[in-house]
Amino acid sequence: MSTLTAPARPRRAATRATAWLAAAALCTSALVGAFAATPAHAADPVNLTGIILGVGADESQRIVTWYSSADTTQVVQLAPTAAVSNGQFPADAKTFSALGAANIASSGGFNRHATITDLTENTAYSYRVGSVDGWSQAYTFNTRTFDGDYDFLFYGDPQIGSSGNLAKDQAGWTDTLDVSLAANPNAELLVSGGDQVETANTEIQWDAFLAPDKLRQYPWAATIGNHDVGGKAYEQHLFTPNTDRSAAYYSNGQPTSNTSGGDYWYIYKDVLFIDLNSNSYKTSQGGGGDDAHVGYVTDVVNQHGAEAKYTVLVYHHSIYSPAAHAKDGDNKQRKIDFPTVFSNLGVDLVLQGHDHSYSRSYEIKNGAKANPDEQPGQNEVFPGPGGVIYVTANSASGSKYYDITAPDDSGTSGAGNGADPLNPQSYWYNSVQNQEHVRSYVKVQVQKDQLVVENIRSGTCDAPNAAVELGNVPWCGPDSGATPAQPVGSVVDAVTIHQNHGDNQEIAVTVPTAAPGEFGWKIDGRNTLVDLGTAVDHDGDYFEANGQINPIVVTDTRQSLAPWSISASVGDFRDGTNTFSGKYLGWTPKVIEQGAGATAGAAIPTGYDSGQGLSVSRGLSFADEGHERGTAKVGADLALKIPGLVDSGSYRATLTLTALSS
Repeated sequence: MSTLTAPARPRRAATRATAWLAAAALCTSALVGAFAATPAHAADPVNLTGIILGVGADESQRIVTWYSSADTTQVVQLAPTAAVSNGQFPADAKTFSALGAANIASSGGFNRHATITDLTENTAYSYRVGSVDGWSQAYTFNTRTFDGDYDFLFYGDPQIGSSGNLAKDQAGWTDTLDVSLAANPNAELLVSGGDQVETANTEIQWDAFLAPDKLRQYPWAATIGNHDVGGKAYEQHLFTPNTDRSAAYYSNGQPTSNTSGGDYWYIYKDVLFIDLNSNSYKTSQGGGGDDAHVGYVTDVVNQHGAEAKYTVLVYHHSIYSPAAHAKDGDNKQRKIDFPTVFSNLGVDLVLQGHDHSYSRSYEIKNGAKANPDEQPGQNEVFPGPGGVIYVTANSASGSKYYDITAPDDSGTSGAGNGADPLNPQSYWYNSVQNQEHVRSYVKVQVQKDQLVVENIRSGTCDAPNAAVELGNVPWCGPDSGATPAQPVGSVVDAVTIHQNHGDNQEIAVTVPTAAPGEFGWKIDGRNTLVDLGTAVDHDGDYFEANGQINPIVVTDTRQSLAPWSISASVGDFRDGTNTFSGKYLGWTPKVIEQGAGATAGAAIPTGYDSGQGLSVSRGLSFADEGHERGTAKVGADLALKIPGLVDSGSYRATLTLTALSS
C-alpha cells in the first residue's frame, strides 16, 4: 500500500497535510508569544517621550523618533498586531537598532530614531520603543497596498503656542487630526506644511504638538518652517529619510550649530516627494540659498523622477499666497528663483504653508499664468507641459490666521503681486483665495491619471479655535463673517488636476499582484492498494512480481518557478513476524502527462541483482528552476525480485513519498 506523508520543508504545499502544518505553526506562535513578557526593572526607569511615527524612504519603511531620559542602547520592537497578545510581544518580534545623541537644547536628555524596514503590505503592525530595561506603551499602524491609488493629508502651520494659549492650540490641533482621520481613515501619509511650534526649542510646545496619538499611528512627513529653524529640536524630534544635511541647506551654512535644516526626498507609491528647507534662500548668511535647492531638486528629479508618475514639492514659504506674507521680500526672491525651474522639471504640485490662509493657484508656467482662459475657481484643470499648481494651506490648529491682503504693483519684482484681471480682488496668480478664521486641512487623492485636491473645514467658529476664542481675530465665517460658518467636513475648494500627456497617446494597464501560487501533490483519484499480485516462482531461485504505483498529480503555480522534486523510499515487507528487505523493490519512473516541467527520475533496479533498490530514497520526478507553471501526472512501474528462500505469505510495505521545493 502507499502511505503518504507531508512534504518535507515545503515552500507552499497543498492537500490536508498542508492545513495541519499551518495549524501547528499558528499554535506554536501563540505559545511562544504567551511567554515573551519582558521582565520589569523598577530601578532607574528610562523615561521615553515624544514618540512619533515618520515617513520612510518608501512605502515599506517607517522611521520612529523619540526622546530618552538616559543614554542607553534602545530599539524599536515590531510585530504584526495579530501576534501581540495581551500587550506582550512574541519572542520572534523584530528589533531595529536606534541611533541618536545628546539633545542640543535646554531640555537636556537624548534623542533616538530607528528605521523600520521590510514592511509587508496590507498588514497591521504594533511597535514600541526602549529596551528590556523599560518599554514604551505599544502603538499600531497599518500598511496598505504598495501600488495604486491612495490619499494623503496636508496640514498647514499648527504653530503650537502662537495664540498665547498652549492648551487651546493643542486642542485645535488634536481636533483637526481626529476630524480629518475620522473622515479619511485610510489616508496613508500626513504631510506637514511647516511651523510645528511657535518657538524652536521650547519643549512644552513640542510636547503639545506631539500629544495626539494619531502621530504615532500615521506617518508624519515633516517640513521645516521659520519657527522651527532656530534650534535643534526640529531635527531631534523629526528624523527624515534621504536627508542631505550639507551646509548649503542650512540658512547659516553651519549644520553643527544650534539650528535645523536639510533637504530630503522619498517615493511613496507613484509620487516623488521632495521637501526643502526654504529658510535658506540667500547666501549672505552662509548657506547655499535658492540656487542650492534648485540644484537639489534638479538632481533628485533627474535621478528618481522616472520612478514615479507625479512629482510633488513641499516647503514652508508660500510663493503664491494671498495674505500677510504675499509681498515679503524673501517671497519675491523665491518667485524669481523657483517657478521656471519647477516648470522645466515637470513638477505637478507644490504644497506650501507660512501664510495661514488658503489659496490654490492657476496653472503657472515659468512664473506666469499658463492659460489666460482658466477661470477663477475652475474645478478641473488640464496643465500643459510645464504647468504647475501651487497650494497654500490655512492653519490646521486655529492658533493663528492671517487675513487676505489686496493686490498691488508697488515694490514688486518678477511677475509681481498685481490683481487678477478676471477677479480684481485676488492676486493674478490665484484661482481661489479663502480665509474664514476656521481650521482646515488639504486632502490630496493620488489617482491613476489625476490628482484631486480639496480644502476641507476641520472646525467651525466654535471651540476649539484659539484665535477666535481669544479675540485675536475680530470675525469668523465666510465672507468676512457675514455668512454663518459652514459645518465640519464641508469643502472650501476642490480641483481635479489632470495629468499631461503631451501630443502622444499613453496606454496604461494595471497589473495586479500575482497570486503567490502553490506547489503540491496528491494521488490521482483514490489511494487504492498497490497490489503486485502473486509473485512468479522462477524454479525456486527467486520470485518476481510487477505493478505500478497510483499516479501522482503534481501542481506548481508559483511565480518563483523554483525547482521541485518528489522522491520515495520503501520499508521492509512484513507478514506477521516474517519480513524481507525493501531493497528488493525497484522502479522505472515515468511522466504520464506533461506539465510543470516534470522530468522522470532514473530507473532503479531491484536490489536482488545489485544495490539498495528503493530501500533508500530515490527520485520519482523533478523540475529544474525556471520551469513552466502547470500540472503534471507522474507514476512508476514497479519491479519486485526476492530470493526464493523467503517464506510464503501476504506481505505489505509502505512506500513513503516526499516532496521538496526551495
